[in-house]
Amino acid sequence: MFDIILKRKEGTNVLKGIKLRLYPNRTQQNQLEQMFGNDRFVWNAMMNERYQNNRDLPFLGKFKLNYLLKPLKKEYPFLKTSDSSSLQVVNEFLTQSWKNFFQDKTGQIGKPRFHSRKYLKKSYTGKSIIRITGKRYLKIPKLGYVKTSKTGVLQNTKVKRYTVMLEPTGKYYLSLQAEISEPEKYSLTGKQVGIDVGVADLAILSNGLKYPSFNSSYFEKKAKIWQKKYSRRRHLVKLLVLQNKNKRVLCPRSLESFTNWQKAQKSKAKYQAKAANQRRDYLHKLTTHL
Repeated sequence: MFDIILKRKEGTNVLKGIKLRLYPNRTQQNQLEQMFGNDRFVWNAMMNERYQNNRDLPFLGKFKLNYLLKPLKKEYPFLKTSDSSSLQVVNEFLTQSWKNFFQDKTGQIGKPRFHSRKYLKKSYTGKSIIRITGKRYLKIPKLGYVKTSKTGVLQNTKVKRYTVMLEPTGKYYLSLQAEISEPEKYSLTGKQVGIDVGVADLAILSNGLKYPSFNSSYFEKKAKIWQKKYSRRRHLVKLLVLQNKNKRVLCPRSLESFTNWQKAQKSKAKYQAKAANQRRDYLHKLTTHL
């Protein structure tokens, strides 16, 4: 599986967003889990804990935060398992988030939030070099050789940034921001067509051809059913671990130890992803035909 999204032009170069499916082995999956946690740890440690301990400390830019990474790695050696550029990207995102918060005069932008390990969609972003080592293999920094979908779309491209993601469905993806120096050129056909976008029909062409709206009601109904099951099961579990006024817990187990609501969570995400993938595939086929 791969998706290509044209983003913008800079002179003669074109920036594309390319999404590939990753198939890491068990060792690489454990390492990815550690790298996701390292990014989360740096985000929480650099600013949130720092300002909670002393709010009078001056605001630090991304370059000064990057300078603090070296002593932080000595104190916490597990940070060395991550791509160093990914930790720098965390500082960049964090600095921009605080700037947006300080410069906002409307009060609509809140301060950067604490990143919890319970968040379903995990990812990290890096700026290191990714090499193509075969038709279905890439060499990713710190991970080594990872099996992926077809790498032919990466020919004659320069990767600017990459993001490794773990979807709630349990699938791994690699999102790339690539620069193409020589974009593909298309010859003019001399043909014209008018397109009317509607509600009953997705698109009606001037030549009389109609594209009906995509119907994914089956998977959407399934997703709604499992969404209700997930919400109900999670609510019941929260009631069990809820503390009373005397700080006594009705059930001594932790929230993560209950697997029933986690199964519903994965089923819900699976059906939501199927509906979204079918809709995306339908739109790709339509635009390709046009």
